[in-house]
Amino acid sequence: MTRERTYCWADPKVFTDAARDLDGLEFLNKIGRGDLPAVPAGATTDIRPVAVGDGWAEFEMQPAEWHYNPLGSVHGGMLAGLADSALGCAVHTKLPAGTGYTSLDLTIKFTRPANLDSGRLTCRADVVGFGRRTATAEARILDGHGRVVAHAIATCLLFN
Repeated sequence: MTRERTYCWADPKVFTDAARDLDGLEFLNKIGRGDLPAVPAGATTDIRPVAVGDGWAEFEMQPAEWHYNPLGSVHGGMLAGLADSALGCAVHTKLPAGTGYTSLDLTIKFTRPANLDSGRLTCRADVVGFGRRTATAEARILDGHGRVVAHAIATCLLFN
């Protein structure tokens, strides 16, 4: 049986304009409060921010059929997207207004499959190193039963 999904997203320009004038923590808090809309990638994947603080970020995803690979579990790329969202935003919380970043690398280790029975997946990331040009963060994805589904580390390049 064919299933269908539709969704909407905001013009990405609203984010680039706001990021120029806001430090990273305030920028992300505006998204969390609804002062800025959900980011397009989040609307597409249904990966949502939960909370952010100085040097950390938490995101969540409720597994759905459309996240699945052919084996009947959440595709590893979806889990990597969940981790990358939390890792990048943890770094973003430390950035002054007008400073950007991009991922230099992402390493993820999958420890168990996730599926509809896993419950809500949460990913908490924490900055572990922050320098002039790069920052590093680490994260864990937990299922609804508190089991580790994956753990990841990323390095971000910082730029003005």
